[in-house]
Amino acid sequence: MMKCCGKEGVLLDRKILHVDQNCFYASVEMVNHPEFRDVPLAVGGDEEKRHGIILAKNRHAAAFGIKTAEAIWQARQKCPGLVVIPANHEQYMYYSAKLFDMYCQYTDRVEPYGPDECWLDLTGVAGVGDPVRIADEIRMRVREELHLTCSVGVSFSKIFAKLGSDYKKPDATTWISRDNYREIAWPLPVGDLLFVGEATRKKLEKINIRTIGALATMSPEYLRDYMGINGVKLWLSANGEENLPVAHCMRQREMKSIGNSTTTARDMLDEKDVWQTIVALSDQVSGRLRKHHFQAQTIQIWVRGSDLHGFERQKRLFARTDQTDEIAKTAMRLFRVHYTWDRPVRSMGIRATQLVPSDSGRQRSLFDADFGPSGAADIDAVIDKIRMQHGVLSIRRGIQVKCDSGLIENGVLEENRGGFSAIRGFASR
Repeated sequence: MMKCCGKEGVLLDRKILHVDQNCFYASVEMVNHPEFRDVPLAVGGDEEKRHGIILAKNRHAAAFGIKTAEAIWQARQKCPGLVVIPANHEQYMYYSAKLFDMYCQYTDRVEPYGPDECWLDLTGVAGVGDPVRIADEIRMRVREELHLTCSVGVSFSKIFAKLGSDYKKPDATTWISRDNYREIAWPLPVGDLLFVGEATRKKLEKINIRTIGALATMSPEYLRDYMGINGVKLWLSANGEENLPVAHCMRQREMKSIGNSTTTARDMLDEKDVWQTIVALSDQVSGRLRKHHFQAQTIQIWVRGSDLHGFERQKRLFARTDQTDEIAKTAMRLFRVHYTWDRPVRSMGIRATQLVPSDSGRQRSLFDADFGPSGAADIDAVIDKIRMQHGVLSIRRGIQVKCDSGLIENGVLEENRGGFSAIRGFASR
């Protein structure tokens, strides 16, 4: 376990806070639009472009059973009077930065976990005293200075601190200590534990582990045999013995993957439609790999059919790459192997993972005819340069020019046309 030494050399538990904003996107919208405070409100995608899912909802909408990530049309069936407004990510990032600056006034160890969550490590910070008092002070300041609410978990463990912030909402502090963690944490579903995703939860349920307590009291040796080293890590987390550090607030977060996804304007009906979409996605992903001077060793695809059921598949590359052509062809091969065409395709995504630094950031001239064996990379570099100077639509691949505008306009995804290049996963919050 990770502990620190006091003045007399006595081992002391860490003082970890996890701060989680309540209904963050919806709460920001209620600050900006006070008229929506007392009505069922949701932040949603663009229904006309078939990005119609609930990204966040306020407590009035939650009372109708509306859930994050469900389709807007389903939410309206539950609550006909639901107000749905489009996401304003610039505003959310503004408030996220304000919150981060506030947390950094307490400690230099502040680690974001998305735009609305942060860990704070108060261990050894002079004058802190009772971390529960600091948690209550942060909740008060968030409420009074930014007119938002948050829940805070306080614990000796990073994992338990996050469990605490989820335990009681809204606007509450939960302290999970050495004395009470068995009573608070252990009865919770094992899926509430950080790093226990859907696949891991199902695997644990096969051996009758359904609560965190059941995981904690299982033999670590058995878990290692059953799940490998990850089983032991989960056992340590369930017992509060994980030693994950809270990152320094000035540390640049390691980039582990670059990806993008889209729901097309209409369903993809054949391989031609899929190929056009894959090229548009690969064009974005590869461009951002080169921008950040990374190459990928593995390519993943994510596919969702018109029935909203989906799957992920990945392939390890023979040689690392940042080339559009290689990423697109790998993604298409994965799709052909794993998709049966029993239904049209509604949405898909591509992610480049296992990133390694590029060998070189060199860029070839547009008029350099000697492309040699690395011609594809040189062509991509030239395309990057032209787009940087004249915009994304100034040069496109032939497949993008011929792309069906009813599928993807101009063969270029909307985010890229506006120069937006934020790294995001396959699913929105």
